[in-house]
Amino acid sequence: MSDPSPAPSSEPAEQASEVQLDSWKEIASYVRRDVSTVQRWEKREGMPVHRHLHDKRGSVYALGSELNAWLESRKDTLPEEETEPAEPPSDEKDETRRKDPPMWHRLAIAGAALLAVLVAGYFINSWRGEHAAKAKITSLAVLPLKNLSSDPAQEYFAEGMTEALIGQLSGIRDLRVTSRTSVMRFKDTQLSVPEIAGTLHVDAIVEGSVIRDGNRIRVHAQLIRTATDEHLWAESYDRELGDVLALQSDVAVAIAEKVEVSVSGQGRQRLKAVRSTSPEVYENYLKGQFTLGKSNDKASVDKSINYFQAAIDKDPGYAPAYLGLAEAYSELRTIFIGIRPQDVDAKIQSAAQKALELDPESVEAHVLLGKIEDLQWQWADAERQLRRALEISPNNANAHAALSDWFLHQGRTDESLAWAERGRELDPASFSGDNIGWILFCSRRYEEAIREFRTVLAVRPDDAGALWYLGFALIADNRPEEAIPVLEKALTASEGSPGIRGVLVRAYAHAGRRADALRVLGDLKRRKLHSYVPAAAFVNAYLGLDDKEQAFAWLDQAYKEHSNILLFVKVHPYFDPLRNDPRFAALVSRMGLSQ
Repeated sequence: MSDPSPAPSSEPAEQASEVQLDSWKEIASYVRRDVSTVQRWEKREGMPVHRHLHDKRGSVYALGSELNAWLESRKDTLPEEETEPAEPPSDEKDETRRKDPPMWHRLAIAGAALLAVLVAGYFINSWRGEHAAKAKITSLAVLPLKNLSSDPAQEYFAEGMTEALIGQLSGIRDLRVTSRTSVMRFKDTQLSVPEIAGTLHVDAIVEGSVIRDGNRIRVHAQLIRTATDEHLWAESYDRELGDVLALQSDVAVAIAEKVEVSVSGQGRQRLKAVRSTSPEVYENYLKGQFTLGKSNDKASVDKSINYFQAAIDKDPGYAPAYLGLAEAYSELRTIFIGIRPQDVDAKIQSAAQKALELDPESVEAHVLLGKIEDLQWQWADAERQLRRALEISPNNANAHAALSDWFLHQGRTDESLAWAERGRELDPASFSGDNIGWILFCSRRYEEAIREFRTVLAVRPDDAGALWYLGFALIADNRPEEAIPVLEKALTASEGSPGIRGVLVRAYAHAGRRADALRVLGDLKRRKLHSYVPAAAFVNAYLGLDDKEQAFAWLDQAYKEHSNILLFVKVHPYFDPLRNDPRFAALVSRMGLSQ
């Protein structure tokens, strides 16, 4: 392929980078291609081309600095130029004419029919276009902003800007905004905007780019109505890094005005409210978010905690850093990492409460605090926090998921499933089949649960959590032989999680492989001699071996640890053999739950 770099210019580089190209022809000339090629690149390869909103549709412009950065980033990946199909040889055309001679009356009939179709199509499409143009936008997704900086290491900055914009827009009460988890699936995608919109069930898409050069930032964003591919708004912003928070607010306000949602005075004030912080604080916060989002192993979580703490040390009043810190500590509490809950619960709660104190309207802080109060069996307080989150942002999928969990822990499986399904409608890509599948498992709907988990694994075949949950469901459905290879794969993917070992003991025991079950149980006991093993692993193991006395002994330890397994004490199928035992009823009562 020929070099796609722009034509040499006699201007100094800093002047050339500020060139604005105001037509397809100028853009094509700048990159030494024809118009059809650059139009194809804009559609299929994400070339940064913008629309003039005050001119006729199709009037475009591009910025030299963005084109240069884009060409540099794609120099080894742009496809070869396509060629138009050649005209057929003249003898083939003559043969065609001989076989199909023109017939005036057939042409007349065909012409009349074609005219009728075109006229009808014109009016139908005009009506559809007018109807779509007037339709109110009630949902949108912010696609990952493209990092057009020359430094790939700035990817964390582009992702951080994307997440911040999502967070700002999510505060608009009458607008459903797709979560970060969902939109990040479409990073570097080749799908078209209508295809993405169809997957996410949204009326509009925000897309754009970020260029960072030292402490200078250029952000370009545009809003597209997906039904008509109409570009409703586009703007470029040049700011210093220290003004980045104000920049995010400006973009969110501009989008809110263009989608014409009703934003209350208080809501508009929140969108415009900006608490400045230093570039160093913001950098540490973004790096913490980026690190936490990329991996949930202990080393990565610890690294993210260091970034968040560095931000807090520099600016103790910066609420997002406390929220990030609480989320990181929450990851340490999961069974895959296996930190004692009592070693981190106070840190999670302290950080979340501080975030809420600094920003009382933070939906994320309310949700996170509700989750930790749920983990600590403070049921009423947890519900109050989650209800408050939904009052602030009724379309927040994370709040729906957390409230669904709360209902499940109360034993109200039908309500749990209803909230989960509602959350999936709001944000179909982020509301994993894991959530729905686990509720179905706890509802004894094993076949449906298995289908949900297999759907997840079709996309993420090495997902340790989904494999683990599938193992639970297969055993409960009397298919332990199928569960064994699934759980063995999960064990490898999780690097030996003790929680998975506990369920593997049950699978071996129910498949008649008691020697293997005892071998894995022995591994858990040896591991406990030199490191922490969650009590839940032993609860599952001894229940699987039908040793009720040992199971009760480890349930007492799980109670002391505030183990996650006890959240499901009212609904977990594995506890069914214990439910008529007075000791089990006492355990449920001690947790503040009714039988």
